[in-house]
Amino acid sequence: MARKTFAFATDLFEELGVKPVINARSNQTLLGGAILSPEILDVMERANRYFVNMSELQRKAGRIVADLLECEAAHITPGCAAAMALGAAACLAGGDAEKMARLPDTSGMKNGIVIQARHRYRYDHAPTIVGAKLKVVGTNAGTSRKELEAALDGDVAAILFPAHSDGADGTVPLKQVIAIAHGRGVPVLLDAAGQIFPVERMLGWTKMGADLVCFGAKYFGAPHSAGVICGRAELVDSAARQSFIGFEASPTPVFGRPLKLDRGEIFAVVAALKTWLNMDHGARIASATRRIRSIAERVEGLKGVETSMVPDHRFGTPGLRVRLGAGVGRTIAQLEAELEAGSPAIVATREDDALVFNVNAMPEGDETVVAERLRAALA
Repeated sequence: MARKTFAFATDLFEELGVKPVINARSNQTLLGGAILSPEILDVMERANRYFVNMSELQRKAGRIVADLLECEAAHITPGCAAAMALGAAACLAGGDAEKMARLPDTSGMKNGIVIQARHRYRYDHAPTIVGAKLKVVGTNAGTSRKELEAALDGDVAAILFPAHSDGADGTVPLKQVIAIAHGRGVPVLLDAAGQIFPVERMLGWTKMGADLVCFGAKYFGAPHSAGVICGRAELVDSAARQSFIGFEASPTPVFGRPLKLDRGEIFAVVAALKTWLNMDHGARIASATRRIRSIAERVEGLKGVETSMVPDHRFGTPGLRVRLGAGVGRTIAQLEAELEAGSPAIVATREDDALVFNVNAMPEGDETVVAERLRAALA
């Protein structure tokens, strides 16, 4: 389908008084998530035609997603952070309906969630909304295996592990964490939000032994507001029972009622995941490489402008890093401000002394707009 022009959508944004943005950062919550393909939009439009028993839809969609991800069970959630919260609730309450009804009151329950000190990050707050208490192990210099083992006392309900931090210096790697945790009967909750490529890696987290794995569905082309939790069947079942539809379909007043999904989002996750797992990723990467090079070609050779390719490991695609020398007559902050001041705004990733441009969340053709605006600002 041909790219929609700026004029096609501008009146929609003008009506609300907001500026449209060309997203050169990649899939990001702050900018609205993902681009929905014509195929996914069609799925959602068709889903809008009829209502459905949401419990049945969640069960059957979860079964298909589990089969696609080659694991025991799966449940579609409203985003990855919600998946982490539901996963924590599953680790705290298990299959006990009384405990489910008590959350976030965890008094007298195992409520500790262990995280290595060097793994602390903004999103480790998500599991605590169900009453879990973070138990930080080690220091910013690292965590030893001995320290991790000693921390797994009787109050620990799970270990939280951010997949993007696996291999960080001075920390216990995921494989060892899983072995240690399982030796104590403690489940591992893995935040793999955007860790979806290569596909074998995406499918490998549960095979490695992670008990619950959480994904952000926006990364594989589903709506911004959707996610997936998958892994051990009994834990996924507990998470599902504590979700919004678990609340509606049972007398148990579980915490997850606010975590609602639309039926169209559920259909879209299934369709987008099928597409992601079966697409020609070589062709996808080649297309992104061609588009990012077209931007580079417009600014390479300009006085004082330094460009280099940098990898986006989540997608296997390159980005373009732009640095400015003294002869350009402006700072990287001024360049960033100028690009954002235009209409549509162009928003790239700011590094200390550079801007990084990415086309993964950019409609075909917008790279030409970025290239021309960038050249005009720098020439």
